[in-house]
Amino acid sequence: MTHPYANTISKEDIAQLEIEEFTGRIILITTPQDAAKAVDYLKMFPRVGFDTETRPSFKKGQRYKISLMQIATEEACFLFRLNHIDIPKPLEEFLTNDQILKIGLSLRDDFSAIRKRVDITPTNFLDLQNYVQKFGIEEASLQKIYAILFKKKISKGQRLTNWDADVLTESQQKYAALDAWACLQIYNQLNQV
Repeated sequence: MTHPYANTISKEDIAQLEIEEFTGRIILITTPQDAAKAVDYLKMFPRVGFDTETRPSFKKGQRYKISLMQIATEEACFLFRLNHIDIPKPLEEFLTNDQILKIGLSLRDDFSAIRKRVDITPTNFLDLQNYVQKFGIEEASLQKIYAILFKKKISKGQRLTNWDADVLTESQQKYAALDAWACLQIYNQLNQV
């Protein structure tokens, strides 16, 4: 079966692409009450984009807990500040909800990070790294998969910033929101939803 997408893309080709930007609403979640409201809203959607961020460690043996969890719809992205609120019960229930498809990339790392905060088994998640292979795409990075499908570049400039900071910069918020939203866009494009 032939697929309409390129199998791979070079860094040089990506460098030529226009930068993608998330233009939807970004909602910071910093209290358990906000988390409950956000989850009530998110439960209305059959599928969402998902990602997490953890403060980078530059010392051997030093590890940080997951700082941020991003859950995106077409129009909005909720940034759950786990370093402030941990994983409240409603969010825990959302992560184990088998009715809502949660789409991410390289989920094994995310699941391991989640389990350091709460002992749950995340349910009904789809990992794009494996999924895109069915469409002939051999790349595994979000940036490359997105570039193949949309001919736009996801900038990785904020990846190694401090996700535990008291206040997330606008750049950090946009970067975090884009990653989760891009996962949803990739799935929708491949399935022409």
